[in-house]
Amino acid sequence: MKLLITGGAGFIGSNFIHYILRKYPHYDVINFDKLTYAGNLDNLKEVENHPNYTFIKGDICNTELVEHIIREKKVNIIVHFAAESHVDRSVLAPEDFIQTNILGTYSLLEVARKYNIRFHHISTDEVFGDLHLEDHDRFDEKTAYKPSSPYSAAKASSDHLVRAYHHTFGLPITISNCSNNYGPYQFPEKVIPLFITNLIQGKKVPLYGDGKNVRDWIHVDDHNAGVDAIIHNGKIGQTYCLGGDSEKSNYELTMTILEKMGMTKEMIEYVKDRPGHDRRYAINANKAKAELGWKPQISFEKGISQTIDWYKNNENWWKRVQSGEYQKQEVEKTEKKDEFII
Repeated sequence: MKLLITGGAGFIGSNFIHYILRKYPHYDVINFDKLTYAGNLDNLKEVENHPNYTFIKGDICNTELVEHIIREKKVNIIVHFAAESHVDRSVLAPEDFIQTNILGTYSLLEVARKYNIRFHHISTDEVFGDLHLEDHDRFDEKTAYKPSSPYSAAKASSDHLVRAYHHTFGLPITISNCSNNYGPYQFPEKVIPLFITNLIQGKKVPLYGDGKNVRDWIHVDDHNAGVDAIIHNGKIGQTYCLGGDSEKSNYELTMTILEKMGMTKEMIEYVKDRPGHDRRYAINANKAKAELGWKPQISFEKGISQTIDWYKNNENWWKRVQSGEYQKQEVEKTEKKDEFII
């Protein structure tokens, strides 16, 4: 199998590349990433010399370049992770989210349609809006879309495009909608790595509003195992929801991190809530469990401990991110990379 991974230098995408090359070392993996602020080649140092791994810098909106790679590399599946994904940034600057998440997905779909390539689209539970704190409902594949931020609206739009290309053109697609991920290599602006790195540095953690907002947390390796199951065994045209069965309020999450790091609630700094902050997300992953034999393997208790340890043991990685040093690195130009510059 020859996979084109878009956004493979980001948090989930880079973990997916590690996962695939561990499990299927004979697969060819092409990492196609624009290297925006969230793309970091430090995430992939362990595999950069793997004989079946290639990195190509480029924009998913560059249809000509995408087509060239598909044709020359004989790609037979696109796994589309690339997206602007930080809700706070979407509130401040929605344009980048429209460009990347909608127009970028359209660009990829056009090339996939031309070559009739299998297309797996990574999406989010945020497209469904939010749930009441008092309810026991959970999102599933039949939940109506009700996005509430520019980020989730852009992802909802891309989901609809992907389904339309299957219905109208017969493009072989699958979609996964996943709950909140955590784990190694997550950009430190996200809540879990932000809190961990703040506490390592003796800083307080900023908790939005009343801290009652609830998220369903899934370890990134469990998410990627789900994507693996979908691309190998999922039914064409179908959507699969992937969740961690680990609902936590933001206050519970904060206290868990504090306790595991030997600190108390005095390290919490309550801050003004962000506009339109959804109250609760929760995923019902029964379809994926029944059809694919997948289920999350890493408990939140174990996963958060491993994540804290990873950030403690990899200070150089996140300090390079915080300082911006990681963006100054020169991507080494090889013949392999140069041939794809258009």
